[in-house]
This record gives sequence, C-alpha cells and structure tokens, in this order.
Amino acid sequence: MDKSVVADIVKSQRKLERKRWLVLLAFVMISITGLVFDIVTGPSMLPVTEVIKALLGHETSDAISKVIVYDLRLPMALMALVVGAALGVGGAEIQTLLNNPMASPYTLGLAAAAGLGASLVIAFGGFGLPPGFSVPLGAFVMTMLASGILFMFASMKRFTSAMLVLVGIALLFLFQSILSLIQFIAAPEISQQILFWLFGSLTKATWDSLLITTVVTAICIYLLSKDVWKLTALRLGEDRANSLGINLQWLRFKTLVIVAMMTATAISFVGVIGFIGLVAPHVARMLVGEDQRFFLPGSMLVGAAFLSIASVLSKVIIPGALFPVGIVTSFVGVPFFFWIILTKR
Repeated sequence: MDKSVVADIVKSQRKLERKRWLVLLAFVMISITGLVFDIVTGPSMLPVTEVIKALLGHETSDAISKVIVYDLRLPMALMALVVGAALGVGGAEIQTLLNNPMASPYTLGLAAAAGLGASLVIAFGGFGLPPGFSVPLGAFVMTMLASGILFMFASMKRFTSAMLVLVGIALLFLFQSILSLIQFIAAPEISQQILFWLFGSLTKATWDSLLITTVVTAICIYLLSKDVWKLTALRLGEDRANSLGINLQWLRFKTLVIVAMMTATAISFVGVIGFIGLVAPHVARMLVGEDQRFFLPGSMLVGAAFLSIASVLSKVIIPGALFPVGIVTSFVGVPFFFWIILTKR
C-alpha cells in the first residue's frame, strides 16, 4: 500500500480519536456541573458560591451550609454519579456480550431480583439486623442468586446469547409476579414501604454506602477495562473472536460475574432505577462508536451525567418536594428511547 495512503488513514484515525476524547471530556464537565447543581438544589436552596466555599472548606462558609452540604447533599450527589456510572457500564457490557441492544441489567431480571430481595426483608423482617443493613443485603443476595441462574445457563454448551436474554426476561416476570404477591398479602404500610423502595431513591445514600459502592464499582470497571480489546473483537462476531483465540465462554462468564457484582451493589443501596443501563450505552455508541477503549468510559460518563441530571430534576419539578429519582429517569428515558428508535432504527 502506498505510504501516503497509510499516512492519510493514520491521520484520519488520530482525528477520530481526538474527537472521541473531546466527547468524553464534555461529559466529564457535564457530570461535574450536574454534581454542583445537585448539591445546590433541594428543599433549602443554597447559592452556588456558598456551595463552592463549603466544598473548599473556606473559613467564611456558613456552618449550617457545611452541614447541609457534607452530611445531606454531597453523599446523595456523589452516589448519583457512581450508581449512574455502574448502571451505564453494566448495560454497555451486557449489550456487547449478548450482541443485543435491548439487553441491560433490568431486562436480564437483575433489578427485579433486587426488588424482590428488598421486599422480602421489608415484609418478613431482617433476622434482627437493622433495616439500613438488612434491606440492601437482601437485595444484594437475591440479585446474586438471579445472576447464578444466568451463569448456569451461560455455561451450557450451545446456549446462545439470544437464549440468555429470554432466560433473563423469564426471570424478570417471575420475580415481578412474586413481588406483586408479597405486596398483595402484606399490610398497607408494609406495601407502601416496598413501593417506595422500588421507585428508586438517592435519599438512602450515606457516606458508608457511598464508599462501598464506589470501591466495588471502581474495581469492577478496572477489571472490565483489562478486556477491552477482547470485547471489541467480540463486536466483530463470535466466529471472528474465536479465530483470534478468545475463549468466549470464559469471557462471557467473567463479564457477567463482574457486571452482576457491580450492578447488585449499586441497586441494593438506592433501589430500582431503570433505563440508564439501556439508554446510556446507546448514547455512548452514537458518540464514540464501538471501540471499547472509548465505549466503556463513554457509557460510564453518560450514565453518571444522566442520573445526576435526573437527581436535580427530581428536586426541582415541585419546589420543596423530592420525587423518587427512578420515576424521573423513566419519564426522561422513555421519550429519549423512542427518539433513538425512530431516528437510528
């Protein structure tokens, strides 16, 4: 091949990569802006300058503002970014792994499993453990149990990605049916508690839960990033990936384990938050393509920005009231998803 042609190809590729880095940088800025506005908004509105002074520990900062920022709003605002990142990455890797744009932690039944686990603890007690610990633990255990069922099917020979999606949908309906039965037989006040948890809310966030979620999410994303070239090769087709020497069965199993651990941890602390794992990967794919070096961080940043903005909207829709963020993500996600379907087919 002519050297000038090679040089043009390399130049074009470098230009494309610079564009992708700029997109990622833009979403970093959107996430930071969302974080600041998430701290500013609430029943007691704070000036942006006061929030910045409180965050920087400035000596002129008001003591009450520091309490509001550090004890109440900052854990919630940071949790929005971390959970959004976890759900965005989880959806991206499940879609990559199963080669199905409709796949996500929600459609595979993991979110429904978390809701069932939490509802069982709320309805029947947490074996003497405090609710702040027992409810997330119940959600986590049930999510990992659902993941174990998926792992069992995924390890079978001649079990295709499409069949795994069908198993996930079957689990989704099974868990939702059991959950509806629990709500039907439970007392009204218990049923109301279950319903509030299922809506998804960042008000449950504490510094301890934020630390656990951040550590687990960071470790899982790091482990996923080590397989970026294998996951990129998988997008070329299973036959092509096999010809490159990739053990698809092990890659599928390992990725499912990592994604299940990450999403189970995130969901167990904040409740069921839909659409982020479905929409964020689509947005990232449109902006940075399928190359996992950019698609993975792109999905992470889009998910983080999406949930952070949804958190702000949940507090400004009705001043003084606080909507469950899961409702807001659905209201924003549904029309956006329709737009993707109609414009990108």
